[in-house]
Amino acid sequence: MKIHVVDHPMIQHKLTLMRNKNTSTRTFRELVNEVAMLLGYEVTRDLELDKLTIETPLETMDAPVIKGKKLCFVSILRAGNGLLDGLLRLLPSARVGHVGLYRDPKSLQAVEYYYKVPVDIGDRLTIVVDPMLATANSAIAAVQRLKEGGARNMKFVCLLAAPEGVEAFNKAHPDVPLFTAAVDRQLNDHGYILPGLGDAGDRIYGTK
Repeated sequence: MKIHVVDHPMIQHKLTLMRNKNTSTRTFRELVNEVAMLLGYEVTRDLELDKLTIETPLETMDAPVIKGKKLCFVSILRAGNGLLDGLLRLLPSARVGHVGLYRDPKSLQAVEYYYKVPVDIGDRLTIVVDPMLATANSAIAAVQRLKEGGARNMKFVCLLAAPEGVEAFNKAHPDVPLFTAAVDRQLNDHGYILPGLGDAGDRIYGTK
């Protein structure tokens, strides 16, 4: 599998709290934001730096700053929005796009119902976010749609992944790096990750 598993102890600890079925909606939502920000540190590790001449209280220096600052987060609706707050705390000037997809309950295939991204997405590093990479059908469809819309430099970030989803995504988009907090055991017959943490969207928004 071609995937970056971010196994920092703080991320793993918070992920365990999220897995617990007794964790409240409020706490779950807060944990998603916190883990998203921590994952954001890793996924942006290779951002290019430039030099800016500034005055410290003591002297002049050439200090590092992010070069270009052209970055876009794209949320796969609706659950992907749960990751946005944490990522935007880290990079508040980033642009944001949305791809609306739902999973057909019978075929498990992704069906698009909404698409809105920055017009200059081809000039930006595009970080696609969705909490769960299960069958990967939604992620594959979203990334393909973004490629058709001009995106050329992409990464995909999720909280949890299944081996089946990682394999399918790598096969469909070998040029898009994957970042996750953990790769779980398998999918069940309904396409849910085991042991997983349940339906991330329902737990973020308290809809089930």
